[in-house]
Amino acid sequence: MIAQKTFFADKQNTKREWLLVDATGLPVGRLCSRVALILRGKHKPTYTPHSDAGDYVIIVNAEKAIFTGKKMTDKYYFRYSGYVGGDKFTQAKEAMQKNPAWVIEHAIKGMLPKNSLGREMFKKLKVYNNAEHPHEAQKPRKIDIKGKAN
Repeated sequence: MIAQKTFFADKQNTKREWLLVDATGLPVGRLCSRVALILRGKHKPTYTPHSDAGDYVIIVNAEKAIFTGKKMTDKYYFRYSGYVGGDKFTQAKEAMQKNPAWVIEHAIKGMLPKNSLGREMFKKLKVYNNAEHPHEAQKPRKIDIKGKAN
C-alpha cells in the first residue's frame, strides 16, 4: 500500500491573487466575514490552518457600505486610554462619517487570528473610502460579494 503525503501550503507553493471588492450597498458584517475568509485562504482547496495562503484584497467605496437595522445609532466602538475615566465610546454613525475604511478594517481584524499569522494576513488588506486605488499595476480581479441588503 502506498502512503499518501498530506499537502501543506507554504510560501513556495502558494499562488496569491489580487482581488477587488466594491462595498457599495453591502452590509459591513457580511462583507467583512467574506473578506476575512479570503484573507485566510479558506476559499482555496489548498487551505492550511498554520500558514498564510490567502489572497490580497482591495476594498473600494468603503463609505458606501451600510449597517442593517438600528446599528448605525445603537452600535458603539470602545477605546480605553489606560487612565481612570479614560474610556471613550464612538457611535457607528460618527465612525462611518470620520473614517469608513477604519470601520471595515476594525471588523475584519476582529475576524482574523489573534497572533503573528493574523497580523501577517491583515497586511494583505487594502481599504479605500472611494473608487480610486493605487493598485492597478497588480491587475486585480473584480469579485462579487453576495449578501446585499433588501
